Amino acid sequence: MSKRQHRSKTLLTLFAFCVVTAVTMSAQTLTSLVKFNGANGGQPESSLIQASDGNFYGTTTAGGTNSGGTIFRVTPAGKLTVVYSFCSLTDCNDGGMPGQVLQARDGNAYGFTVTGGANCHQLVEIGCGTIFKLTPQKTLTTLYSFCVQTNCADGWNPDSLIQGTDGNFYGTTFHGGPNGVGEAFKLTPEGVLTVLYNFCSQLNGGNCTDGAQPENLMQAADGNLYGTTLSGGSGNASCGIVFQLTTEGALTVVHDFTASEGCTSHSGLIQARDGNFYGTTQEGGAAHSRGTVYKLTTSGTLTRLHSFTCNQGSCPDGEDPVAALLQGSDGNLYGTTRGVLGGVESIDGTIFKITTAGQLTTLHQFTYTDGAWPIAALIQAAKGDFYGTTLLGGLAKCNSSCGTVFSFSVGLNPARKQ
Repeated sequence: MSKRQHRSKTLLTLFAFCVVTAVTMSAQTLTSLVKFNGANGGQPESSLIQASDGNFYGTTTAGGTNSGGTIFRVTPAGKLTVVYSFCSLTDCNDGGMPGQVLQARDGNAYGFTVTGGANCHQLVEIGCGTIFKLTPQKTLTTLYSFCVQTNCADGWNPDSLIQGTDGNFYGTTFHGGPNGVGEAFKLTPEGVLTVLYNFCSQLNGGNCTDGAQPENLMQAADGNLYGTTLSGGSGNASCGIVFQLTTEGALTVVHDFTASEGCTSHSGLIQARDGNFYGTTQEGGAAHSRGTVYKLTTSGTLTRLHSFTCNQGSCPDGEDPVAALLQGSDGNLYGTTRGVLGGVESIDGTIFKITTAGQLTTLHQFTYTDGAWPIAALIQAAKGDFYGTTLLGGLAKCNSSCGTVFSFSVGLNPARKQ
């Protein structure tokens, strides 16, 4: 189940459990910069980027002029400008529900939409999707509309996009391909798409040993692409895999998750400065666990660093870590959980710090008024503070198109260049 599907399934339960006592910690300050209200966007699911102009850019999956989501710019001081509202062309040919944007080396912004496009004429949760380019002059060009090939052999419902060191773009789709469970692709800056790999091409006893439903890609120091799948693998639990993919399309299973290690990895991997990969799983782990943080060597050896444990309604360190981790300038890892806090029936979420040895500290517990459901990874800005988004929360009445942009200071030095 993707983050978007999980959000749709549980959204109606949010408002029954939206009160929790805030935890205030010295030298740690969260500032709400933007509270979305629908008209200026709503429900940001993706991480921000800090562009070369010093401002932050992000997307909302709902709201805006045409209710198809937005691309927005926010200054470090919190001034919001809607750069583009999706679903503005006939039948949403420009797409809807945009994901994370990136600033490419040519200075333009690139990104994907989960729904809409020339081959999808209704903005619904199961759409085709697009890849787009947006110039600094706010001119949007659709580079590719998915499901143009017979039986959606080119995939649909894109879920990630990065620019490789070769200048091409690489990404994944959550659905489509000949096996219906997603594929990995390469896209040139001119919009020529090549399918690199179709997931669930390897079957053993009915299991997709090569994984199914890929959600994230990153390029590691060795030049290869790495990612996770939400499901599949050789085990009956179908907990997903970590895979390596060459830019020519050769796939290797790096690790096959078990339930005790963690299941359903929504987040992507990061490669830390020690050369190892780190990530989170939303489910699995120790007894009563609701997610994990893990370390994975390049050879595939996994170490579970932390289990988010809930017992009899008490989840003191949170639950459901669905966002990727971030390595701060101090060498520690920072992340978020989406779930229940300290025995209080709330699903507002936390910000945490964890050392590479596995010592976890909860830094902030969201209170709904300062945001709820931080399901996107944090970023560390040039001056050292963290910035992030929450899917919901902020305003008390906003017809579900809520969400926030926040900054969070823990007194770190300026961010290291990646």
